[in-house]
Amino acid sequence: MKAYLLDPAVARYVIEHTTRPDPLLERLAEETAEVAASNAGMQISPDQGRFLTMITKLAQPRVAVEVGTFTGYSSICIARGLTGGRLHCFDVSEEWTSVARRYWEEAGLADRVTLTLGPAMETLVAFDETIDLAFLDADKANYPGYYELLMERLRPGGLLLADNTLRRGWVADPAHDEDTTVDIRQFNDLVMEDPRVSVVMLPVADGLTMIMKN
Repeated sequence: MKAYLLDPAVARYVIEHTTRPDPLLERLAEETAEVAASNAGMQISPDQGRFLTMITKLAQPRVAVEVGTFTGYSSICIARGLTGGRLHCFDVSEEWTSVARRYWEEAGLADRVTLTLGPAMETLVAFDETIDLAFLDADKANYPGYYELLMERLRPGGLLLADNTLRRGWVADPAHDEDTTVDIRQFNDLVMEDPRVSVVMLPVADGLTMIMKN
């Protein structure tokens, strides 16, 4: 459970009153915990997954983009919300995304997903489609660069969701000055100062910022 920002009793209550993931997602989470070990925390939480599916259904994107796919949990949640559109995933790891590929096939979603391997700061440059919905959950130091590449391609009214933007709440504490926290703090300030967007920061899991291009 990634509800770092809530009282434990409240966090349990929230999870108990959120629709549970299906067996396929539960198996994916279990396999990720086994094969990824200390990296398993990069996977989004079940409540975030449910939110991604719902927001995708509401947005009805023709073109959705994910930067940072890992073992595929978030991509499955986004792809399940598509109603005729396509999800384009960008990641650097053949190892982790090989797990995602297996689960896309099992979930019957492989025909909705395109995976591009390589540094997203390079591969996104060649992406020339207009984006309706984007999910950003990759290396935090490059969030500003990914953000700009996505914003250049995001249509007016399009949504960009950025994960881990509260960093366990540490972003609000100046005493926390480790690199990743500083990177996220700077990214949050960058987004808030961007006149092109409207922003809502949601205290879901580790912080999820919803950004709409004006």
